[in-house]
Amino acid sequence: MLDINRRILPGFGLSLGYTLLYMNLLVLIPIAVLAIKASQLSWSEFSAAVFNERAIAAYQLTMGASFLAALVNLVIGLLIAWVLVRYRFPGKQIFDALVDLPFALPTAVAGLVYSSLYVKKGWLGQFLVPLGFQGAYSRTAVVLVLIFVSFPFVVRTVQPVIEDLDADMEEAAACLGANRLQTFTRVILPTITPALITGFALAFARAIGEYGSVVFVSGNMPYKTEIAPVLVVSNLEAFQYKQAAAVAVALLVLSFSALVAINVLERWARRKHV
Repeated sequence: MLDINRRILPGFGLSLGYTLLYMNLLVLIPIAVLAIKASQLSWSEFSAAVFNERAIAAYQLTMGASFLAALVNLVIGLLIAWVLVRYRFPGKQIFDALVDLPFALPTAVAGLVYSSLYVKKGWLGQFLVPLGFQGAYSRTAVVLVLIFVSFPFVVRTVQPVIEDLDADMEEAAACLGANRLQTFTRVILPTITPALITGFALAFARAIGEYGSVVFVSGNMPYKTEIAPVLVVSNLEAFQYKQAAAVAVALLVLSFSALVAINVLERWARRKHV
């Protein structure tokens, strides 16, 4: 079997070797070095760095804001992907290109734009702040910028699946008496659920590691608007490299655990659909 695969895929050995080298140099070795750096702390020092009130507040904000941003993008991304695939309208190509703007725009620029828009004297803030909506230097600001930076992942993940949907299935459901809601929930949704979960996971993972945009709009107030990546940088600026590595390891464990749970859910959804 191995010889057959090698004949079908020329350069199998070279490709496998390059893949393993790439994974080790860019992923596994840096993570191992990070863990080794954190392991130089005693357990009491590690606990003091990772489980103090400031760190726990940062973890809660990071995970909670990332989850909420991914959830919002799940709904908005599905709607936009559906419109881009199923409808024709003037400027569609421009609108489609704008979806990828967060990929090309530096996140620091996005943070500056959002902070200038939602401050008390900003274009939007002058109307929203009197109504009680704090879109800058607040937890709401963190969620807003995380929605922006992770937005394209859901759209680009779901869009090809919607394009491959067979319209005959929807017509058959309509002929059998199903209304639009029933057609969506019983015909369309089960088919695109695995793609939705994948898009959610990508958006969630992207939001967890975001730093550039959040640092400009959150105010970085400990216990209130400080996210875990900012806490890592704060430790580095204080020359507490081992403590920074410990916090990074804790964030890595939380992120990996969440992604494993999402992947298990995705596999369950695929098996159920099959």
